[in-house]
Amino acid sequence: MPSLSLTFLSLALLLQPIASQQIWDIWQTTWDRSKLFTSLAPSTPINFVSPSVIGAADIVVDETQTFQSVWGFGGSLTDSSALILSNMKATNASNYNALLKYMFSPTDGANAAGLSYVRVPLGASDFSASEYSFDDTSGDTTFKNFNIGKAPSYLYSVLKDIQAVNPILKVHILPWSPPGWTKTTGSMNGGSLQSQYVSIYANYLLKCLQGFKSEGITSLYAISIQNEPQNSQSSYPSATMSVAVMAQIGIALRSLMNSNGFSTVKLIGYEHNWDDAGAYPIQLMQAAPDAFDGVAFHCYAGSVSQQDTFHQAYPTKEIYFTECSGTLGSDWWSDIKWYMDNIFIGAITHNSHSGLMWNIALDSGTPELPGSTSCSGNQCRSIVQVNKDGSYSLNQEFYVMAQASKAIIPKDVGGAWGKRIGVSVGGTLDWALIVGAYVTTRVNPTDWLRYSLVVLNWDDSVGGWNPTPVQATIEFQGMQATYTFPVGVTTLWWYAPPESLRANATVDIYAETDGKQAPMGVFAQ
Repeated sequence: MPSLSLTFLSLALLLQPIASQQIWDIWQTTWDRSKLFTSLAPSTPINFVSPSVIGAADIVVDETQTFQSVWGFGGSLTDSSALILSNMKATNASNYNALLKYMFSPTDGANAAGLSYVRVPLGASDFSASEYSFDDTSGDTTFKNFNIGKAPSYLYSVLKDIQAVNPILKVHILPWSPPGWTKTTGSMNGGSLQSQYVSIYANYLLKCLQGFKSEGITSLYAISIQNEPQNSQSSYPSATMSVAVMAQIGIALRSLMNSNGFSTVKLIGYEHNWDDAGAYPIQLMQAAPDAFDGVAFHCYAGSVSQQDTFHQAYPTKEIYFTECSGTLGSDWWSDIKWYMDNIFIGAITHNSHSGLMWNIALDSGTPELPGSTSCSGNQCRSIVQVNKDGSYSLNQEFYVMAQASKAIIPKDVGGAWGKRIGVSVGGTLDWALIVGAYVTTRVNPTDWLRYSLVVLNWDDSVGGWNPTPVQATIEFQGMQATYTFPVGVTTLWWYAPPESLRANATVDIYAETDGKQAPMGVFAQ
């Protein structure tokens, strides 16, 4: 009789392809809402086996193609969103705490989305109770009357609550308008920065960074100089800003940030729509190449593929997608398809590091700044609907970003974010699936890597309304798994050894699937 160790080794050799690649973790949101960001851990694993006939769709994952890291999904904490959440905390603290955990907890394995990127207006926006900046004293060019406390206190308290739930949160701040007295209109609404204030405005923005830090916001990640610099509106805070002016402010601000303890904070330019990707953001990089880390895009004009125009011109500069808003009353499933195709898979496929929606929380699109026309006709919908009694419901915006976030949040405490890798779809139904693929490295170099897919099946209308599941094969490292994707969004992942282990003579085989448990044995390669 052979020794137990020899028998075990032989068994390990036989099981190598199966044990090294198994899908246990699946999250799903379906078109009919029968599943809403639902965990579907199967009772038996979906094994990767020797390749055979491909499915109607064939997903080919190419880990040798690596692209940008993805640093999070989320939305904007406007004054209105903070007010809604603060009132919720006072009315129903239990719901408030549960909601923040469900939205923002990045804990591995938690029933939570791990949203990790929050954008915050500096001063009033179209979702504030009134118009204000942090220094409304006319002619105060030294900003001696600057007061970060002009923002409502609940903005900082809610932001700190989110920060406490998510220790890897990224906070991105930016103004909707410079102080009114510095502008051609003399108002926060519309107009542009007067030329005599251009050289000093960087000091105002530095004070904003210092002020947020003094309020206990330790997760400052990025700052932008002006929201939507090609948008001047008379009914709410806004301002136009030329490329030359933004570049001049950016050069001065970057120097101030570097010399005042904010050298690691990103400086992001543009912050406007896709349609001008080939002009303003490229010209900004030409004018101030050393000042800006990258640019940000919004969804309200143009198409997501236009991000490529900027990326091709400046491949080493970063791209962020930072704003899009849904409207009340739109079709739930149509929104899901558009968001995944254009933002939560699409924007990432086109080189973005982030995917954000507009307001985090509102009550049926309110409260909006009195007199604002920014959401007139079709009210802006938030990620979460919060009612006056402290109850809440999550909108389609949450479910799409939750599915995307689950694929890229770090596996380990202090670990790396998911990185986009190569993926293609073939087969007779190649059009039916939109796919993003990611790899997450580990803190311990011997722990197995996590490979993730986010898949939209939008095969819903052949011969009329006809939602059709798609049986697909997933090809990876010469092996193949089969999974039937329902119409909706599916996120799944598996683990495989890093290249350093695959190149060694022996590799551990694990009983579970996170690449970290006690090994069952070893096999020789």
